[in-house]
Amino acid sequence: MTFVNHVNGDGPNHTGEGHVSKFDHITFWVGNAKQAATYYCVEFGFRPLAYKGLETQSRQIAAHVIQQNQIIMVFMSALEPENREMGAHLVTHGDGVKDIAFSVSGIESIVNHARAQGAKIVRDVWQESDEHGSVKFAQIQTFGDTTHLLVEKSDYKGLFLPGYSEPTLEIKLLSELPEVGLNFIDHCVGNQPEAEMEPMASLYEKQLNFHRFWSVDDTQIHTEYSALRSTVMANKEETIKIPLNEPAKSKKYKSQIQEYIEYYGGPGIQHIALNTSDIIKAVKNLRQRGMQFLEVPSSYYSALRDKLKSSKIQVKEDLDELEKLRILVDYDENGYLLQLFTKPLQDRPTLFFEVIQRRNHNGFGAGNFKALFEAIEAEQEKRGNLLVN
Repeated sequence: MTFVNHVNGDGPNHTGEGHVSKFDHITFWVGNAKQAATYYCVEFGFRPLAYKGLETQSRQIAAHVIQQNQIIMVFMSALEPENREMGAHLVTHGDGVKDIAFSVSGIESIVNHARAQGAKIVRDVWQESDEHGSVKFAQIQTFGDTTHLLVEKSDYKGLFLPGYSEPTLEIKLLSELPEVGLNFIDHCVGNQPEAEMEPMASLYEKQLNFHRFWSVDDTQIHTEYSALRSTVMANKEETIKIPLNEPAKSKKYKSQIQEYIEYYGGPGIQHIALNTSDIIKAVKNLRQRGMQFLEVPSSYYSALRDKLKSSKIQVKEDLDELEKLRILVDYDENGYLLQLFTKPLQDRPTLFFEVIQRRNHNGFGAGNFKALFEAIEAEQEKRGNLLVN
């Protein structure tokens, strides 16, 4: 694998005064925003944050906003039958991520630079205001139908954004469920069709001044049945990471990347990783709430124990507890990470989530990819999607 660190500013030149600082929120387009937001609150431990809809004079869109620590997710649905854009998106993709929003400063400079580099500007800079202040926005196209909303709101004091009011969701069950402890968005993975990963990585470099943080190819990440290539794009401070994956072809078997692309109807966000400081507590409580995770065989933990005997890395967590919860471990000479992946969160085998805890390790679980792929392939086989027709 290749690991490149530009955190000290030795990456590409950053033009102008614009600055992309962090993930702001993630927007999902779904068939029923109220129900989807409720599901994520019950299963993942989010809390209602804000709302807009008919009661707030939003005539076309209903949006329910939920939050857990620094993680904000927005679920949007069309209110009017004539909303062909959202309707077509749902028919093609099903419920899924429409937009990954970034907090920025110097929004005009960012948009001007992106435009000069050939970016498709979905909507040029505009401003919205209410009694809590003003926010500037712009939106640019990325892979497939996915977009990046740029949000500049340095002095905004409202709950979320202009146009949103107090939440209307009332989920009394939440007070009876255990807290999960998910803290912030670690990374968002975008799946690309074969041969489109490299062009998309170049676009992130040119248009948003991201740099290449980490990469692996199919000689390193493969099983008997499938393989992938991955390049992780990051902003200057490496507070935003967007891994871009593409499948490596097999004559007989269909990789999970290709399965995603076929069921999603093109490139899109395959999974979202949420960072926690206590993955054992998080996974225990997520399982108690009803979340379903991929299962890896016990042989993974036997092999892990053997490998750790010859490593200088000391895993602080109880390995028996990690095995019981099926949490994966990856490590290098500096530290380790712990991770676990949910099953797809809708009927289409598309979007899923990752829970991740880092202990001085900035990788993406390359040592676990084989075990992860084998677990996913077992699910693919159940769905009848492993063999190429």
